[in-house]
Amino acid sequence: MLKKTFKVGLIINPFAGIGGALALKGSDGAEIRAKALALGAEKKALDKTRVALTEILPLQQQVHIYTASGDMGETLAQAMGFNYSVVYHPATEQSEGHDSELAAKAMLDEKVDLLLFTGGDGTARNICKVVDFSVPVLGIPAGCKIHSGVYAITPQAAGRVVAQMIQGQIVSLTQADVMDIDEDLFRQGRVNARQFGEMHVPTELRYMQAVKMGGKESDELVLADIAAYIIELMDEYSEHYFIMGSGSTVEFIMQELGLANTLLGVDLVKGGQLVASDLTAQQLFERVNHQATKLVITLIGGQGHVFGRGNQQLSPQVLRSVGKENILLVATKSKLNNLGGKPLISDSGDIKLDAELAGLMTVITGYRDQVLYPLADLQ
Repeated sequence: MLKKTFKVGLIINPFAGIGGALALKGSDGAEIRAKALALGAEKKALDKTRVALTEILPLQQQVHIYTASGDMGETLAQAMGFNYSVVYHPATEQSEGHDSELAAKAMLDEKVDLLLFTGGDGTARNICKVVDFSVPVLGIPAGCKIHSGVYAITPQAAGRVVAQMIQGQIVSLTQADVMDIDEDLFRQGRVNARQFGEMHVPTELRYMQAVKMGGKESDELVLADIAAYIIELMDEYSEHYFIMGSGSTVEFIMQELGLANTLLGVDLVKGGQLVASDLTAQQLFERVNHQATKLVITLIGGQGHVFGRGNQQLSPQVLRSVGKENILLVATKSKLNNLGGKPLISDSGDIKLDAELAGLMTVITGYRDQVLYPLADLQ
């Protein structure tokens, strides 16, 4: 079991769904909320959030919640006995959409493992403006309009997925749409829904890929998918250096690029071209220090080591320069499955860095296909 505390960002839109029972066709806008409250509407977002959080109560000693004051999260976290920190205070008691955005920014600063939010499509739009793909998100459905794919099917389902993540179980990351409709047009009987963005959402894992048969041919197909995605990222980040780590998975990507590869060494690519081969740790650091850089690395099959086995060129100095957010960990799902549930391991030679890297890691397992897998905190 991971020792590292799982950090949950929690944002509740207390007014989500407040206009639904009164047929107000939504809850967006201060006037609508004021009218709903005047008509005796009940705020149910906290109750729905409580249902979700109840699923993780048995794990509360492994969790720290970062939230906003009052009914945006603090009230419930305190009442349920969670360890929590308030990182945002709305200016008024009746919070608005911009408060969700500012709260999300504050939680990103805390480097939360998951941003959990309660609301409807309007709240999802607010979160998406800030988060994009920087952290997994999960919505607890409470709004009048739930067109977006970032929400769990029920509050209880949301809590169960969070519980899986806390326990270090593998969950898939899905790229889900954020949708919303024009409430004014909706009140006139017209539905005009459109996409406003996408975010990464954790889902219950359907672990082995049923569409690909077992054996070497399957792995080659999956590796081709992984390579296609990495090459697409190289095109997107053409001004970035890409450090290509050791191992056969990375070698396959280099073959797809048509570039010479150092199987047991570290190479450097930029703009789809080989810049340098078989670099030492010092040479690598001198190249990438203060430069936009991404690291493509795989794990040792059967052992789970990511750093410290056969890639000592990736020194703590280099890894700190690159940053955890720029590590592109690649592996087939069968390679992860062969770990038998054991966590990944970092043995970089810097105990503090290993602890900083611990937690859920995003692993690229196919073309725009990713899963979350735990990296152990061995302190």
